[in-house]
Amino acid sequence: MKIEAVCEYNDRGYLFYAANYPGAYVRGESEASALAKFGGEIRGFLRWSGETVPRFDEPEITVVQRKRSELQICDADSDVLFDSERCALPEPEYERGKALMLKSARCIQKLFNGIPNPDISDRAPRTCFYGAVPRTPREMYRHINETTAYYAAAVGIELENVPDLYLNRLQVLSELESLPDFLSDRVYTAPDGELWTMRKVVRRFLWHDRIHARAMWRTAASLWGRDEIPNPFFFV
Repeated sequence: MKIEAVCEYNDRGYLFYAANYPGAYVRGESEASALAKFGGEIRGFLRWSGETVPRFDEPEITVVQRKRSELQICDADSDVLFDSERCALPEPEYERGKALMLKSARCIQKLFNGIPNPDISDRAPRTCFYGAVPRTPREMYRHINETTAYYAAAVGIELENVPDLYLNRLQVLSELESLPDFLSDRVYTAPDGELWTMRKVVRRFLWHDRIHARAMWRTAASLWGRDEIPNPFFFV
């Protein structure tokens, strides 16, 4: 099992992405502690995405890109554009990413619907770079959905979110596909100066879903037990 990893880091933490498995990621206070999580992350990601999970003890990790960041890496603040994301996106690859974006939205809905009370939490209140960190499953669901308009704006699309995550995902995909030459290697500059391509948009949706779905599942599992909460993402 080979992983092409991209790293964002600073003195407060490390964030690694599996560039050849868009959406898969690990993080930790040190490089070693983050990389040690990749085996479990990739196994779960492959099970979720419907791919065959090969037998392996530890993945062979090659760090193909590093970026020292001034952002709050410890809270998964990110702006890196992978070198590999500067290439045009072939239609079959886009269709695969699109299918996973929709599957991810359905899985989040399944997880959310399976939580007995989505309005309670055992997480302490705290803030991060975007404000108050979502604590309850309902707040997490809302945050995942509201980020849709932010990602759309990064490539010049004005989008009004709708409350249903899956319908909102369909909406943003339709808008993305309406862009001229939307699968080209065009690099967009977002209002905040961050650089984006269509490859990055797909990867960021999958990654952001995964971060907050994991938090939602862990919160619910802590309150009601792992056996009582759906785990469509195969988190551990």
